[in-house]
Amino acid sequence: MYDYLIGGKNHFAADREAMEKAIAPRPIVRTGARENRAFLGRAVRYLAAEAGIRQFLDIGTGLPTTGNVHEVAQAVAPESRIVYVDNDPMVLAHARALLTSAPEGRTAYLDADLRHPDAILADPVARDILDFSQPIGLLLVAVLHFIQDEEDPAGIVATLVDALPPGSYLVASHTTGEHGNAAEAAAGQQAYRDSGNPFQLRDSDVFARLAFSGLELVPPGVTLVSEWRPDDPEPRPSPIEVNFYGGVARKAG
Repeated sequence: MYDYLIGGKNHFAADREAMEKAIAPRPIVRTGARENRAFLGRAVRYLAAEAGIRQFLDIGTGLPTTGNVHEVAQAVAPESRIVYVDNDPMVLAHARALLTSAPEGRTAYLDADLRHPDAILADPVARDILDFSQPIGLLLVAVLHFIQDEEDPAGIVATLVDALPPGSYLVASHTTGEHGNAAEAAAGQQAYRDSGNPFQLRDSDVFARLAFSGLELVPPGVTLVSEWRPDDPEPRPSPIEVNFYGGVARKAG
């Protein structure tokens, strides 16, 4: 469904139908999804080029499309290592496209669920690809809104961050209903849930506490994804078009 939103080609008719129903109240949702994808690329490039990160754990990776994490990171540092994690059978079917690493680096894919962070951290493939004694870039991009409050998303994030060494970074983004018509946002959220995908909008302050508590936010902090270190001076979309917050933060040591 997300692949359809960002203009990809790896989805089914049922995905298109479900997403069209979900975005009918707010067709501009497409803009937010595409701005979020661009944020992912800029954040990974920042970690590789400026923060010196050479290994990444991308949970909730989604279907392969343009600008995958290994492509962005290895364009800066070919030796970068990436572990992708998702629990979507479609992603598993396309996993080979996620494994086309530069010869100097490595990539791997785990079929696992964010709701079980200990299993991800203990997986022998993850432990083989990633060196947990060295800084890691943890990516939770457009995935936390699929974790309901009763599933303890803050606890899940804390478990993952606690396992990372000092100097590691967290990149996270999350949809919100703060901008625009609240009834339309609620209708879109319900349509998503009706498709079998639990979905929870959260305000920026809730997201910030959930994801970044105890971490050092990289300027400009938690902001609309379109406003996080944009590449060009062109006018940015309005907040109502984006409705996605994101941030990057460092684990101090």
